[in-house]
Amino acid sequence: MRAVRRLTLVPFAALLSLGTPAEATHELTHRYVVLGYVRDGTHRPIAGGTVEVVREKTGLSYFTESDAQGFYVVVVHLQDEDLLDTLRVNAGRATIRIQARFNPLNSRSHRGTRVDFT
Repeated sequence: MRAVRRLTLVPFAALLSLGTPAEATHELTHRYVVLGYVRDGTHRPIAGGTVEVVREKTGLSYFTESDAQGFYVVVVHLQDEDLLDTLRVNAGRATIRIQARFNPLNSRSHRGTRVDFT
């Protein structure tokens, strides 16, 4: 399985309707959303695949499973001072490291990135 990192930010307006418990406990400026798809070598979705996001600075892990379409969402607790923190995203045996990139002066936009695994 190889990891594919997309450098563009994803519009997160659609995520507001997901109603995850993390949204209720974190202010907009305290969460960073990592989302994407987990697919096999023939690009078929992997349902129930475990995805883990680890904050390398603290070692704290956040887990989820991909849905029937292979889609996953992980909400990580990050604040303004955590800009550029390294996050390790694991799906199966594949791992990719990303930096949390966002504008700490912007408290209105959702923060996050997309990481797809194939």
